[in-house]
Order: sequence, then C-alpha cells, then structure tokens
Amino acid sequence: MGLNNTESNHYAEVIIDISIEKLDRPFTYRIPDRLSGIICAGSRVIIPFGNGNTPKKGYVISVKDTADYDPGRIKDIMDYVEGSVSAIERSFETASFIKDNYGGTLSQALKVVIPVKSKVRETQRKVLVRKLGREEIMALLAESSRKKQKGKEKLYSALLDNERIPGEWISHNLGVSMQTVLSVVKSGAAYIETTKEYRKPSVSEISKAPNNVLNEEQEAAVKAISHDMDEGIFSNYLIHGITGSGKTEVYIRLAEKTVLMGRQVIFLIPEIALTYQTLARFYSKFGDRVSVLNSRMSAGEKYDQCKRAENGDIDIIIGPRSALFTPFPDIGLIIMDEEHESSYKSENTPKFHAREVAKYIAGRSSAAFVMGSATPSLETYKDCMDGKIRLFKLTERAAGGELAETEIVDLREELRQRNRSMFSRRLKSLMDEALSSGEQVMLFLNRRGFSGQISCRECGKPIFCPHCSVPMSLHKGGKLVCHYCGEMMDKPSLCPGCGSKYLSAFKVGTQQVEDKVKEMYPDKKVLRMDKDTTSEKGAFERILAEFSSGDAQILIGTQMIVKGHDFPNVTVVGILAADMSLGEGDYRSSERTFSLLTQAAGRSGRGDRRGHAVIQTYQPEHYAITCAAEQNYEKFYEEEMVYRLSAGYPPALHMMGIMLFGLNEDATSKLAENVANVIKSNGACRVLGPAPAIISRIKDYYRFVIYIKNADADLLKDIRQKAEDYLLTCDLKNIYVQFDLDPIGQM
Repeated sequence: MGLNNTESNHYAEVIIDISIEKLDRPFTYRIPDRLSGIICAGSRVIIPFGNGNTPKKGYVISVKDTADYDPGRIKDIMDYVEGSVSAIERSFETASFIKDNYGGTLSQALKVVIPVKSKVRETQRKVLVRKLGREEIMALLAESSRKKQKGKEKLYSALLDNERIPGEWISHNLGVSMQTVLSVVKSGAAYIETTKEYRKPSVSEISKAPNNVLNEEQEAAVKAISHDMDEGIFSNYLIHGITGSGKTEVYIRLAEKTVLMGRQVIFLIPEIALTYQTLARFYSKFGDRVSVLNSRMSAGEKYDQCKRAENGDIDIIIGPRSALFTPFPDIGLIIMDEEHESSYKSENTPKFHAREVAKYIAGRSSAAFVMGSATPSLETYKDCMDGKIRLFKLTERAAGGELAETEIVDLREELRQRNRSMFSRRLKSLMDEALSSGEQVMLFLNRRGFSGQISCRECGKPIFCPHCSVPMSLHKGGKLVCHYCGEMMDKPSLCPGCGSKYLSAFKVGTQQVEDKVKEMYPDKKVLRMDKDTTSEKGAFERILAEFSSGDAQILIGTQMIVKGHDFPNVTVVGILAADMSLGEGDYRSSERTFSLLTQAAGRSGRGDRRGHAVIQTYQPEHYAITCAAEQNYEKFYEEEMVYRLSAGYPPALHMMGIMLFGLNEDATSKLAENVANVIKSNGACRVLGPAPAIISRIKDYYRFVIYIKNADADLLKDIRQKAEDYLLTCDLKNIYVQFDLDPIGQM
C-alpha cells in the first residue's frame, strides 16, 4: 500500500540517481497538496524508496496530471530540498537549463551533461607487503628451497630485500602465478594491499616550457581579470588577439591564479586535433594536475578522468565541448579558446551552444569565463560593444615579428592570362623561393560549401535568393533552391549579374592538389591532412609531428590545418579557392570565410622570417576577402553587421530553426505546413518556410525546415513550447522534430 496522504491528482516522475543507466527507470510519486505549485521538472525532492520506505534524494524529470497505474499504490513525495548543491546536482540544474533553452527532453539533456555514459570497471593496483621479520622469511625460504617450490622461493627471496613488491613487477619480472602469491599470503609472510588506480591519458615526454615574459597587453589582461577574481567578481571576458599574440600564455597565468585559489579550471578547445598541443603547454606547467577528456578516449579513460576530477586529483581539464561538464567540486575558471568555432554547437538534440551553457555554469559556480579568438563570433563581439562582456585586445605578436604579408590574387585575371593551373603565378613563385631556401609551405583548400555552390567564373558571384539574401544551392535537375524560404528557380544559362556564360561549380579536392604538388616538386616530401588521412587514431599527432620536425616540406589540407598550429619554419601559405565558402547557402558564409582566411594567413611567418600569404579568389573585392587580407576584424564586423541588420539575421535578431523529418514525404511536408501555421497564429514573428532542408533526404527520411525570426529570444522559446504542445496532439508515427535556437548553419 502506498504512502498516499492526500487527494492530489498531480504526479512527478522521479529518478533516484543521476546516471545514464538510471535515466530510463523513473518512479512515479504523488505531489502532496502542500508542495503543489512548488515542485516542477528539475526539483530535488526526498522520496520514500523501496519496501522499507527509506528516505532518498531524487530528481523530478516531469510533472503530469495522470498516473500510468493504480494511484492507490503510489507513494507521496516526502519533502522538497533547498540549499547548496553537489557537483552531480549542478549537472541536473545544467540539464534543466539546456532543456528550457534548447528544447528536447530532460533525459536527453542529462545524457549530454554526464560525460561518462555508465560506470566502467575500476582498475586496481595490488602490492605484496611483507608481514613477517627477516629471520622468519629466511626460514620459509629454506623450506621452499628444500621442497623445490621455485615460485615461492623467488617470492621469499624478493621479500627479503623489499618490504613492498608491486603486483605487476611480480608477474613481469618473477613470472610467478597468482596462485603462488596467494599461497605465500596464506603462510602469513605477507598480505596484499589493494588500491584504486585511475587511468591517465598518455603524455609523451614534454620539455619544460619557458616562463615567457608577458608584454604590456598580455599583462594588462591578466592583471585586470586577476583583480576581479581577488575582489570576488567573476564575469565574462573576451581576449581578442591577432594570430600569434600569445592568448595561451594569458590562459596559463589565469589558470595558475585559479589553482592557487584552490579552485579548478575547465579549458575548452574546438578540435580534438588541438588537444595534444594545448595539453603539452599546460602539462609542462602543471604536470599531473592537468588532464584531458575527449570522445576518442576509451570509456574507462573518460570515467577515470571524471573520478579524478571529483576526488580533487586534478585541477585542470582540457578538451572539446563535452569537457564543459567535468564534475569538478569548485570550478573557478572556464576558458573557451577559438570561441567562434562552429564545433561548440551540438549537432544533436538538444542543440545547445557550449558558449551559452558555459556562461550559465560560470554564473552558477561564481567562476570567471574567458573566451579567446582572433576572429570572435559576431554574437560575442556585439556583447562586447553592448558592455555585456569585457574586452581585452592583443594587437602584437608575442614573439615579436609582423603578420604575414598577404596578397589577393584575382583568378579571373589569371584565366585571362591563360593560366588554368590551380596555382597562380605569384603563389608558384613564392613556393619556389621558400622551398629552395629550406622553408616550409602550407596549402589550404577552402572546400566549405563546394557541394551545392554555383558561381560565375567571370564576375565571381553566386546566385542569391531574392527574398533571403543568401546564395541558392544547386540540386539535381538544374534547380536552384533557397533552404530558408523554399524559393526555387531553374539554373540560368547566363550569369544574372554580368551576363557571362561561365557558371559552374568548383570540383578540385585535396587529393588532386597533392598529386599536382608532387608532380611540381618531386624531390619534396608532401603531407595531406583531411578527413581521409586522419581517420585512424593518432593520425593527427603523427602528421603534425612529422611536419613540425621538418621531415616534410609541404602540408596540404582542409580547415583543420589552419587552426591554432604553430610552425615557425612556414613562410608561405597558399589559400586555394578562398571564396568557395562565400557560396554556401547560409547567412554566416561571410563570417566563416573571413575567419578561415584570417586563421590561414596567420599560420605564416611565426618564426624569425616574415611570412607571405596568397589568397586566390574570384571575388577579390568582397569585404570578407579584403578584411581578411588586412587582418582587420573591426572593419569586417561593421560591414557584416550592416548585412545582418538589413536581412534580419543573428545577432541583429534571434532565429529559431525547426526541422521535421519522416519516412513519408507528403505526411512530413503536411505536418511542417501545419506547424508553420500554428506558429504564424501565435505571435508577430517572421516565418520562413517550410522548405526542403539543404540535404532534403537522408537514409530515406525526408527533411523540411522552418525558420522563425524575432528580436526576443524568450518569445521564440514560448513559440517553441506552443509548437511542442501542438505536436503532442499529432500522430507522429515515423516523423521526428528538432529545434535549434540561433542555428550556426543551415539545418
């Protein structure tokens, strides 16, 4: 019989333990009248559990009006819990924040914030410890020798000279079986001491990093943020530094400050490829007190890093997005390097942005949140301009020297001069000079947007949607489609801008570039770094190490080669097809292009010699190209914000994306129309679509998207809730829905 003391008709689904294996086993409890209106999803409660009704702490994942089984057997919630929370309870609060802001269920959000999906087998370290005196051990040794018990003889001999013998040494050096070890233990000569041992990520031998002297700009940033920490002020900060300006050194000083305060540091990086480089810098400073967490680690390694964090065995964790949820007891600093990177946005439901969640976690933990980038996202820089984030600028390279001399080459002119090679004459000349001088070359192929992009080879411009101010994408059958509003037109035979007949798509890949370079320089070693060559574990590190050591002279790759790497001997960077990403059917295409080109140019000339960067493009006059060549972020920001304001895109307005995907095309399309109509009837928002997604069909699922614009993000969240309420009344057989607040790319 349940402990049902009231007639309440409200029930709560409660989980007893926040771990993935428990999430699918909620228990139903009645909400008593005295707690009605107080308890909601996310509440911590005390409930009677089991046959003995033992009071346990639980977490409410949902509230409902009906019970799924006999209400007479349902127990009442005992109490509501207030006060301070543990690290695991903070995870629950973070999950509630993610659910409220990005949609999805609380269970989905909890699976995001718990880095370890399930408990794994703990590793143990066993040591054989001598218990008897030397004379007694010698007597046992003599007896085992007389009986010709070779294994025992080896162990007793070892115990004479060592009070403690590690288990792995016994098995590897003595070759003694566990049965023999247990026999020695049974004799009373020794006992086995067992301790937990946590797996640690392997770190190659790292030389001690020099204690670099900060320049005035670096010193000013460190002092100002440190002063805030001393005063108990924990705010949001942006380190806007040109490539090579020493942002990492600022991070290290702030991390050192935080650790001295007895608090912990989360350091977020956008790419697993950058983990080793960053870990090396921090490991040389903090040793074993720093660790790493990423998706390429085994379940056991991830589990152990979380346990080490919980137990206070480490002070700093480094890793991509998921490292944000490391269960430290007292987070004092969160660092997000390259904060503009798209990989900080989750691709799966709930589609949260790590930047916004980090702000929430920092606020709840009274921690400083420091972002860094040479090309900040427009959202972050606008917040700086509005006074919501404190801005620090680093305008000089930390090691001295100048930014690369960057030139723009007009590929239209190259064609007029009958140069049909993928390399302009200027780039070829600089490559010849650098390689003959023993220097290195990097070639970056900007392939973003290549698949659906079509542009004019005469004027360089793509074909824009007349309603959405974004390039249209080419589909089968020669149709151009806008993936925001659904506008569709036939591919024109002539360019609408200049009348040229040269409308085509770019089809060169990294493999073709590699083949051509090897043909041009047969005596030089060439490395290629792209999705294909880095699929194996350790491939990133191997390629980077080989190029860094000078064993190879030319590195060819996609965007993964231009982010954060420091190769002092690289003096020439060639950027092939720089404007390809401008043809993406996406309002952020100019921002991505500017960022990629700025980062790419920044790889050149980081040593003693000034570098050169060559940007090859069909649109040499585009502001994303010219501003990147000048490394002028402020000018780009002003130009781009004019476009965002006029077209009504984030950060000028907020935008909610909704994707519906289903096996039946007509049913999915019809439901998308109905959802759009519900939204239109519930608010003064601009609604685009439904339209086919940029990839309109994946694994037999037809995909349709709706976009909603409004200046008020809270209004968009309310509309999302109304859409979710409407969907609950629909038959969603084989149809699924995703919501995305301020999407960073097309859905």
